[in-house]
Amino acid sequence: MTTDPHQLNERHLASAQQSIDAVAKLQNNPSFRLAFADHEFLMQDELRHVRLQLEYLKPQLVLEQHNINATIVVFGSARFISPDQAKTALLIAEQQLSQADTELHQQALNSAKKQLKNSKYYAASQQFSALATRFSCCHDNCSMTIISGGGPGIMEAANRGAMDAGGKSIGLNIVLPREQQPNPYITPELCFQFHYFAIRKMHFLQRARALVAFPGGFGTLDELFETLTLIQTKKAARVPVILYDKSYWQRLVNFDMLVEEGLISQEDLELIQYADTPEHAWKLITDFYQLEA
Repeated sequence: MTTDPHQLNERHLASAQQSIDAVAKLQNNPSFRLAFADHEFLMQDELRHVRLQLEYLKPQLVLEQHNINATIVVFGSARFISPDQAKTALLIAEQQLSQADTELHQQALNSAKKQLKNSKYYAASQQFSALATRFSCCHDNCSMTIISGGGPGIMEAANRGAMDAGGKSIGLNIVLPREQQPNPYITPELCFQFHYFAIRKMHFLQRARALVAFPGGFGTLDELFETLTLIQTKKAARVPVILYDKSYWQRLVNFDMLVEEGLISQEDLELIQYADTPEHAWKLITDFYQLEA
């Protein structure tokens, strides 16, 4: 029986196509993906420990590559804005109120006035970070790099001050329900993003030679009290912990009451220092390390 060459060729082509389709189906199956390139696999609960390790290791290696061994942590409210922004917001609020005297516009004016008053903290954070960075740029043997949470407000001011002084600074951003955008003053190669608060805090404290806490809300208090707890329990080395604006912090937290009630020791209060100017905050650090500023 004679085989039709045309039919034979069609069968070969069909068989080859079936083989190609079968291989493609295998390659497209999730099980075939490289483990480290499989997002769905890496995001499983069982892989949380791997994600924690990776999230710690990536910034660790980058910071080591840039020879960053000592930092100054600056933290505080993300809601403060610069004096220039605050003045503009106040002007707009006043104009809107003059056009329509409503309760909503009055509230906006009151809020703008408070923003302008609090913008002094933005300016102070910017100035402090510039002071520290200028020193570090001139003293390689005892340089300390500014590190912030990478977002707006006090964090932005800190990174901005470092840039003003011609130095580098670090930003540790974190994924939040309202996406946190990195501020534009962070040194690009030192801008990181985290999912886990715990790993982010580790990187804040691991190289910290001082911490300066400006007024802030829940996040600032969380970072401050975790730092104090670690130093108090000797899980972390003693470093200057400076609270900026003594009157604010003493209104917010009654540390003396904790001593009176026997909940902390009198010597625990020595873990805290207060500063009311950027220059004083920087002097507390240079005095602690006996540096010639």
